[in-house]
Amino acid sequence: MGIVDKAKNAAEKLVGRGKETVGKHTDNTALETEGKKDQAEGNLKSAGEDVKDAFGK
Repeated sequence: MGIVDKAKNAAEKLVGRGKETVGKHTDNTALETEGKKDQAEGNLKSAGEDVKDAFGK
């Protein structure tokens, strides 16, 4: 996985964590859910890149 991809995935997870936290503290369930979704997407992309790396593609 390239450094740029790692940074993008980490940023997506971080933004998601921030949205989730703000959503929890403001009782905004939509924002909290969006944050969880962003984190899941970042994790999924990281896992996909790890699989690519494992097979040398």
